[in-house]
Amino acid sequence: MAAQPTPASQAISETAKAEGGPAKGSTSAQMQSQVGKTRNFEQAAQEVGSKMQVAPETVTSEDAAKLHSREARAMGQANPPPGSISADAEHLAAVNEGRARPQTDGQIDSATQSAADRVQNLQNEAAKVAPKMANDPEHVTKEEADTLHSREQRAFGQTSKGGIASQAQSMASENQKKGTV
Repeated sequence: MAAQPTPASQAISETAKAEGGPAKGSTSAQMQSQVGKTRNFEQAAQEVGSKMQVAPETVTSEDAAKLHSREARAMGQANPPPGSISADAEHLAAVNEGRARPQTDGQIDSATQSAADRVQNLQNEAAKVAPKMANDPEHVTKEEADTLHSREQRAFGQTSKGGIASQAQSMASENQKKGTV
């Protein structure tokens, strides 16, 4: 069975058709590029965020740099804001590499733990809603979509076009229009 197209892929396809086909530098090409950047950031955030939570002592400056780069590309700015997951990873890597003072009693600092907790909260909520999105999309509710949106916003400082929260919100909106929820 083929995967269902995402709302983002449908919008890109419709835009490309309206433009007369995909072309370098076109709006549809820019949309596709942004989706790719966002997916790369989400993947890096999940990998490094998991590492921050499970084995914080193993986070390296390379992990932090990869996450910082992908977050900056997805956000379209050179430096992600303070308190972002990449900033927390950079601090943790500095502690691990002896460039910053570690917290007493061997615990990770509260900012790093908070970032890891926010990523874990998003992952937990996504694990609950994703099966419903895949197997019973006509019953995804506004409340579920709003919770995913909130968790993604808290975890990454933004929501991504084409991300799970965006897809859930699109499904919930359609379901409200159809009256299935």
